[in-house]
Amino acid sequence: VELGHGSRVAAKCSQPTPAAMTKLNRNVSSMPRKQRKALHTAPSHKRRVIMSAQLSRELRTKYNVRSMPVRKEDEVMVKVGTLKDREGKVIQCYRKKYRIHIERVTREKTNGMTVPVGIHPSNVVITKLKLDKDRKALLERKAAGAAKGKYTNRDVSMGSVD
Repeated sequence: VELGHGSRVAAKCSQPTPAAMTKLNRNVSSMPRKQRKALHTAPSHKRRVIMSAQLSRELRTKYNVRSMPVRKEDEVMVKVGTLKDREGKVIQCYRKKYRIHIERVTREKTNGMTVPVGIHPSNVVITKLKLDKDRKALLERKAAGAAKGKYTNRDVSMGSVD
């Protein structure tokens, strides 16, 4: 018996899915095709959030925040690839290509011109933030959200006392 395109056998559908494979958010597709389409057709304000990078250990302990969207004039350090351990200030966030350009991270073209190398923000770590009032407010909001869901050692030890 030939089944049509996209149809499933009833026996397969009735089996429960393992807990590790269940979707966390019903509003977000788990299909790779739809994920890629969403990434490549994302508007600029969503690309900003996608172009986030981890904070350095010092900044993470100081602000209690793990990552932030990268912006111009942040200082970053490349952690992955051939340009590993290169540091510099972000001179441009190229949202259309999901890349950032960093000071002194350049390469020479065959005609002798030097051009900045585009690096994906997931391959860098932010070592110094350019803070303004909006960025400070964002740090405070993120830190408050992180503190709300965390258990402390005191909470754990008090849980056994009844």
